[in-house]
Amino acid sequence: MKLYTFFRSSASYRVRIAMNLKGLPYEPELIHLSKDGGGQNQPAFRQLNPQGLLPVLIDDDGHTLTQSLAILEYLEELHPETPLLPPDALGRAQVRSIALAISCDIHPINNLRVLQYLGGTLGQNEEQRNTWYRHWTESGLNALETMLVQSGKAGKFCHGDTPTLADCCLVPQMFNAKRFECDLSKIPTLVRINDACLQLEAFAKASPPQQPDAQ
Repeated sequence: MKLYTFFRSSASYRVRIAMNLKGLPYEPELIHLSKDGGGQNQPAFRQLNPQGLLPVLIDDDGHTLTQSLAILEYLEELHPETPLLPPDALGRAQVRSIALAISCDIHPINNLRVLQYLGGTLGQNEEQRNTWYRHWTESGLNALETMLVQSGKAGKFCHGDTPTLADCCLVPQMFNAKRFECDLSKIPTLVRINDACLQLEAFAKASPPQQPDAQ
């Protein structure tokens, strides 16, 4: 399989974690999101994904897949041996709820193209962009902390004591929260889970500093 990825792409990071957890080898195809106008804006990449977003996965049969959560679900169905979803319907819904809260509510309004629009079209300076980022990330993570505490389902990881799709989404978001110096004092459960995840090789190997295009 071939994975189009960028070392700091949160969505690509999610898929790298999942593929490592499942022991699935892949060939990284590196797409730099900021050099030379961004590789995601080149015609060849837009042919693969008209949205111009990472990741893109080319599977062993040559099928092109986009959207990180769709890719994660696809890999789960094809390779269920190391499950990323609980066996019960309620558990699966709860894990998906966490994953969606991160990937659909926190991440999209803080990703690169939004920050570039704030800085370019709207003329916001770096501190104003960072303030935007911290506001939405902190409010989202604070709410997620409450969700996990109230559910009573968090164990060593977001749902019990085995990594799930939720953890694949949490760790990249926590990486970026630290990068933008967000206040993590109100989310001790998420900090603890993030630390536990990073002790696992699958998560550590997927981290941005370990990628071949890290700079």
